Amino acid sequence: MTKIHPTAIVDPKAQIGENCIIGPFCIVHDDVKMGDNNELVSNVIIDGPTTIGNGNKFFHSAVIGTDCQDLKYNGEPTQLIIGNNNTFREFCTVNRSATMDEPTQIGDNCLLMAYSHVAHNCILGSNLIMANAVNLAGHIQIYDNVIIGGMVAIHQFVKIGTFAFIGGKSGIKKDIPPFTRGEGFPYKVMGLNSVGLQRRGFSNEAIKSIKDVYKLFYKSGLNTSQAMEQALAIPNLTKEQEVFLDFVKDSDRGIIK
Repeated sequence: MTKIHPTAIVDPKAQIGENCIIGPFCIVHDDVKMGDNNELVSNVIIDGPTTIGNGNKFFHSAVIGTDCQDLKYNGEPTQLIIGNNNTFREFCTVNRSATMDEPTQIGDNCLLMAYSHVAHNCILGSNLIMANAVNLAGHIQIYDNVIIGGMVAIHQFVKIGTFAFIGGKSGIKKDIPPFTRGEGFPYKVMGLNSVGLQRRGFSNEAIKSIKDVYKLFYKSGLNTSQAMEQALAIPNLTKEQEVFLDFVKDSDRGIIK
C-alpha cells in the first residue's frame, strides 16, 4: 500500500506504483510515472515528463526532472528516465533533457551523493558512485561501474569509460578510458584501477591484458594513432582489450593522456 503524507502534494494525474512512501512536503507533478517501492523522504520535488523504475530512494530536498539549464531550451516537453534501486542523497539535482529525442538517463543501482548535479542529456550507466558535489555538464556519458570522487567537475560531451576511478576535486575536459584511475586539475591518468578491478573479480590475466594496451597509450611515447595501430596488431585481443580500444576509437573529444 502506498503511503502519502498529508502535507505532500501529488498531482492526480501522476502515476504512482505500489508500496511507495511519499513523505512530508514532497511535490510530485502530473507527468510523472513511478514504479513500485520508491521512497521520497521529505521536501522532494519530482517534475516531468519523468519515468522512475522500482526501489529508488530520494532523500531530503532532492529535485528531480525539472527543466534543463540549457539557454537554447524553449520549454518543450522533454524526458528523464531513471532505472531501479538508485539512491539520490540530499539536495541532488537531475534535469530533464533539452530535446525529446535524447532523454536524460540513469541506469540501476547508482548512488548520487549530496549536492551532485546531472545536467540535460546525460546518459549514466549502472552501478555508479558519484560522491558529494560532483557536477556533470550536458551530454556526458558515463559507462557502468565508475566511481567519481567529491567535487569533480566534468565538461560537456565528455565520456567516462567503464570501471574508471576518478579522484576528488578533479577537472575533466576530455574522455577518460575504461579501467583507468587518475586525478587533478587538469586531470591526469595515473595508471590502471587495478585494486578496483581485483575487487570486481577481474583475473590477473585480464588485468595484465589491459595493462599491455594501456602501456602502448601511456608509457610508450607513441601518439594515440600510433598506439592504436600497434594495439590492433596484437593477436587474439581479449574482451577487455577490445573494450579499451573501442572506447578510444569512439572518442570524439580525444582521451586524456
